[in-house]
Amino acid sequence: MMMTVDQITASNKANLETVKGLSTKTFAGFEKLVELNLAAAKALMAESFEHTQTLLAAKDAQQVIALQSGLVSPLAEKAAAYGRHVYGIAIETSAEFTKALEGKAAESQKAFGQAMESLTKNAPAGTESAVAVLKSALASSQSAIESAQSAAKQALAMAETNVAAVTEQALTAAAAVGKKA
Repeated sequence: MMMTVDQITASNKANLETVKGLSTKTFAGFEKLVELNLAAAKALMAESFEHTQTLLAAKDAQQVIALQSGLVSPLAEKAAAYGRHVYGIAIETSAEFTKALEGKAAESQKAFGQAMESLTKNAPAGTESAVAVLKSALASSQSAIESAQSAAKQALAMAETNVAAVTEQALTAAAAVGKKA
């Protein structure tokens, strides 16, 4: 199957649009991370000054220790919330990449299937067994690709569940440490 100049041009335009879209999504994700970091830094600075003022107003060492101990749990919660935000931004951005890659993979599989169909229609007499082997190999490779995509999605879902569980355990541990102090 020969590609015409128009087909090549259309393919290049489509690829450029995909790259443009992914670049825009990447920049948007980066922008969200910058905004999150600026907000977190601003909040941290304000809370640090407030906590320092509270410490300076403490009457004795025991009150200072109590104030410091009471800081552990809120800091852990804020760190976990920050981590969830970063993770959410990363998942959102990677979902766009996954969607685009799956679309391109489907297009490629379709084009390859059409090329194979054209090849089998124009195959010389006596090559039926070779064509059958080629079709079988194509079907097997497409099945393997689909299985790999499914496994990747399951792994991502499991990772998300594990991150949520670890975050919850960390918050519980931080709360327990804050109560002991």
